Amino acid sequence: MDTVAILGAGAWGTALAIHLTRTRSTPSIRLWARDATQAAALGAVRENVRYLPGAALPSSIVVTANLEAALADATLILVATPAGALLDVVAQAQRWGAAPLFWAGKGFVATGAAPGVGLAHRVVGAAWSAPVGVVSGPSFAEEVARGLPTAVTVAASDPNAAESVARQLRGDTFRAYVSEDITGVEVGGAVKNVLAIAAGASDGLGFGHNARAALITRGLAETGRFSSALGGRRETLMGLAGLGDLVLTCTGDLSRNRRVGLALAQGRPLAAILAELGHIAEGVTAARDVRTLSGTLGVDMPICDAVYRVLYENLPPRRAVEALLAREPGPEFQGSL
Repeated sequence: MDTVAILGAGAWGTALAIHLTRTRSTPSIRLWARDATQAAALGAVRENVRYLPGAALPSSIVVTANLEAALADATLILVATPAGALLDVVAQAQRWGAAPLFWAGKGFVATGAAPGVGLAHRVVGAAWSAPVGVVSGPSFAEEVARGLPTAVTVAASDPNAAESVARQLRGDTFRAYVSEDITGVEVGGAVKNVLAIAAGASDGLGFGHNARAALITRGLAETGRFSSALGGRRETLMGLAGLGDLVLTCTGDLSRNRRVGLALAQGRPLAAILAELGHIAEGVTAARDVRTLSGTLGVDMPICDAVYRVLYENLPPRRAVEALLAREPGPEFQGSL
């Protein structure tokens, strides 16, 4: 029987564990929590009270804080931590893990060379002996845990591994498609979080549905330019890992990054917003990373740049939107916002 080790017992890791108990393959599932106290609570209460309240954890899921035990004989490793923790978890897992490794975090990772940040598959793939890949797409953890219809994209360094993982993830209400463009899938997942902060700020300022639609559309255009510069395909951004995830995160009330934007529009300080959120909003770090990478590549990303300036340079959100509107528009499919 296949054994899936899910590393990270936050909302998404818990939701994936619950979902996998419903699939036809019914694999053995181990859920690893970094904190022993959290692992003990999950095992006893069978509910992730902090990150995914109300979702029952089936008794078949083994919860542990012992990484060696979690990875023993695992045939698939799913890392469900935020992107910022991915490299640390992978470094720990290298001691015991040798199975294909996929992650569900959305963002960039640190690199040892300039510009200092890069795509996860290029960094992790160089250090992991088995295939690596990513699971991305419009997928709020709460809805996945409830068994509501969801569709995601799976991409990997090895197409056969991507198909194998997609097949394992598929269930009655969960569709998993395969993409050969791992770069485009990663870029779409990372940048959409930055754009969701912009959409939340726009809504919080009362700019209306027209403005939100424009932000989504023009944000998708700059994401496409960015993906192309990194070696991805623009058409990938028309799919689940691009447009699908972007629309969900910019409009869904469960979106953490959208909630950050809404709070920024109220004039609240970022530190207080993040403290109250209680979860990681990956767009905050991604805004800085996108600015670094886009500057190195010479890619014009005005919306992401505006978000960066609001987050890190204390630019008032209203002034950021005014600056965007003051830009001279060019041809829709050649210029930028």
